[in-house]
Amino acid sequence: MNNRVNESIKVIPMGGVGEIGKNMYLTEVDGDIFIVDAGLMYPEDEMLGIDIVIPDLTYLMQNRDRVRAIFLTHGHEDHIGALTYVLQKISVPVYGSRLTIALAKEKMREQEFAGKVDFRIIHSNSRIKFDSAVITFFKTNHSIPDSLAVSIHTSEGAIVHTGDFKFDQAASELYRPEIGKMAALGEKGVLCLLSDSTGAEKPGYTKSEAVIAREYSYRFTHAEGRVIATCFATDISRIQHIFNSALESQRKIVLVGKSLKRTLEKVIELGYLAVEEDQICSISDAKQYEDHQLIFLITGNQGEPIEALEKMAKQSHQAVNIQKGDTVLIPVSPFINSEVFLNKTIDLLCRAGADVVYGKGMMDVSSHGSQEELKFMINLMNPKFFVPVHGEYKMLKAHAKVAKESGILNGNIIIPERGDVIEFTEGKALVVDRIPAGNVLIDGSGIGDVGNIVLRDRKLLSQDGVLIVVVTLNRAERRIVTGPEIISRGFVYVRDSEELMRESEEIVRTIVEKVIARDTFDWASLKQEMREALSYQLYNKTKRRPMIMPILMEVRR
Repeated sequence: MNNRVNESIKVIPMGGVGEIGKNMYLTEVDGDIFIVDAGLMYPEDEMLGIDIVIPDLTYLMQNRDRVRAIFLTHGHEDHIGALTYVLQKISVPVYGSRLTIALAKEKMREQEFAGKVDFRIIHSNSRIKFDSAVITFFKTNHSIPDSLAVSIHTSEGAIVHTGDFKFDQAASELYRPEIGKMAALGEKGVLCLLSDSTGAEKPGYTKSEAVIAREYSYRFTHAEGRVIATCFATDISRIQHIFNSALESQRKIVLVGKSLKRTLEKVIELGYLAVEEDQICSISDAKQYEDHQLIFLITGNQGEPIEALEKMAKQSHQAVNIQKGDTVLIPVSPFINSEVFLNKTIDLLCRAGADVVYGKGMMDVSSHGSQEELKFMINLMNPKFFVPVHGEYKMLKAHAKVAKESGILNGNIIIPERGDVIEFTEGKALVVDRIPAGNVLIDGSGIGDVGNIVLRDRKLLSQDGVLIVVVTLNRAERRIVTGPEIISRGFVYVRDSEELMRESEEIVRTIVEKVIARDTFDWASLKQEMREALSYQLYNKTKRRPMIMPILMEVRR
């Protein structure tokens, strides 16, 4: 495939290892950098106020002249959501399947990307030649059509990035994996396999989508009232089952949410979703139909479907609210750190009179392969080296165990950390270096301007609140003009703590008068003394540690 003898071959996970999401992997061949995926991650609980998290792009910015292309495996946000931020720093062609590119464009439009992008549509038979390597693709089975694995061919063998996958024996033509291509690639020689680890802890096989298709059919047919169905916006396979079962049960589908409508319009336009004429009904027209003739489809990204259900249960949704007799289907596993939120929402739905179907069993079908499917991929590829990716560390470790059981030598399995530079040389794979590969936090329009110190302050504010101390001084006359005035936010209710406030004011007054009586003093030391004295006093009285913010003003008269 590649006639050139490559002198240097490296693989660098920029994200997607030790975490769920933020998938980005670099392959360097003779200095040329090929990027596979550019995903985002949604914030963890302690990342207060953060909207999304993307990989650290420092290394790419420093080596932008060596980046040759970006390849996208599929259209889920954890693989395309950081593309806007990458292309703000570097300008290179972006390759992806027709649907993947369409969804990437839509996401970048949503993120208000204003530049021009060189998008190039490819398919599973595409072959792209660079000076250092040749890139080919094969279809994989995932919950979204047009999913492709990426193979970077070197003189030592192929570096294969599977993307997200499973092996569903009942998959339709649109989702069917190209197993023959996988086997042929394995026979030619795979140097390293980077494989999806999300389902590595689950024994056996992942349930077929046919299971959930039957469940939808049963629920839609037997529900006496309205049906509210939820799923993720780009889970096209799940959405197709909903449309099929709605047609079978003679129900109209009401789309809830502008982003859902935009996404489905594009998917239908491209032919990836089969919808009958007049099957979709607007919210205003839904009043013409009986409850048993309606399905409300609610989707979104990460936790949005559950947030929408919470509003509906509280009767505060702008479009539709839960009523007694509704059947609510929640066929999604809780996203990271969301189990409590999901369970509270389910409780609210039940209180509102809905019949809620959720949890493990018939409705819980993953879009990622379990252990036997992961073994099948390893056996098809027959790689010399194995690098588990896309998963928390425990998942990577479980996948490494699966690889060992499949015949991969223990010394040829590398469980990577973000930023590890894995070099293939002289028949070995070694971690030879580490590059910057932390988190870049996106808060509103700010990119990377929120760091650990800001997050620490937000955490303190969320725990014990803030106490603001305002004092106005006349430095020349060495006296307090006004104050001290103490303002409490999230610490104590002032009307119930008047004595505590008076004591605190006296402490501040004493400190200020003592300090300004000195021959010389500076504002910084005065503020620090106020913080220390107040902190000691307030903790003794309340066992709380609010953030204390002294504000000193000076007047001249």
